[in-house]
Amino acid sequence: MSRSLVPPAVEVAGLVKRYGSRVAVDGASFTAAPGAVTAVLGLNGAGKTSTIECCEGLRRPDGGSVRVLGRDPMTDGAWLRPRVGVMLQDGGLPQAARAGDLLDLAAAMYADPLDLPGLVSTLDLGGRLRTPVRRLSGGERQRLALAVALVGRPDVAFLDEPTAGLDPQARLAVWDLIGGLRAGGVAVVLTTHLLDEAERLADHVVLMAAGRVVAAGTPRELTGGSDHTLTFEAPPGLDLGRLAPLLSAGIAATEVRPGHYVVANRTPEAHLLPADVAATTAWCAQLGIMPEGLVLGRRSLEDVFLEIAARQAGATEVIGA
Repeated sequence: MSRSLVPPAVEVAGLVKRYGSRVAVDGASFTAAPGAVTAVLGLNGAGKTSTIECCEGLRRPDGGSVRVLGRDPMTDGAWLRPRVGVMLQDGGLPQAARAGDLLDLAAAMYADPLDLPGLVSTLDLGGRLRTPVRRLSGGERQRLALAVALVGRPDVAFLDEPTAGLDPQARLAVWDLIGGLRAGGVAVVLTTHLLDEAERLADHVVLMAAGRVVAAGTPRELTGGSDHTLTFEAPPGLDLGRLAPLLSAGIAATEVRPGHYVVANRTPEAHLLPADVAATTAWCAQLGIMPEGLVLGRRSLEDVFLEIAARQAGATEVIGA
């Protein structure tokens, strides 16, 4: 069956989640495919964790719908639990239990669990199996929580910040493990603050802000593929309106945070040209400003994320005509 004909493993449609008068998720919609990694990104408070918790059946939506493997997580939890792996942001592990006992208990709940010695070796937990959770380091607790989430061979794995607090070697091991899940047909839905991680791992990226999905696509689609971006540091609050007439059509200049400027395309048809680079540096020269750290490079997912976050915060942006 063509991938385009395979039904989504996770489908979120018009999701709304409120806490009292505060709207945490405001009509979010996206899908996650089997055999693919979907990264849900956003600043703190963007609504991504509440969205994932609704998908996990841990919170009841106030509007819209969520389907995981075609089922409602709230009403079909008993059917979904053997098929879904969950790694919570705070681990959710009993502090007094020993790591090895937790893994043995988790494995005993499934008909066909993963080989425990292999999983323990991959996540470098062999020397800590007799240690209570409360005595594990932050990185060790993260690796244990990941092992518990994956030991049942899930069809869908929800991983909230799976590499937070890990050293570079452990982080690479987790990346390899996630790649293996994808190759095995698992739908992996992860949240992360590490944008290079999302760019490396994700087949599909969902960017959230203020409870809404503000952009979605493959990393290449979101970054414009081979498009360039120009970044530099200068005094904050420059009048970018004076730069706009000097830029090509569809090229935007944005102050993504105070004193940090990005010049890049805002439409798929536009491309940063040598003339735009020359115009930007000439504009700085007219102002008597030295653009510090001037870098011309390929647009990254971090660039896109910062630009969207800046627009949501009402940062200054101008677009060439």
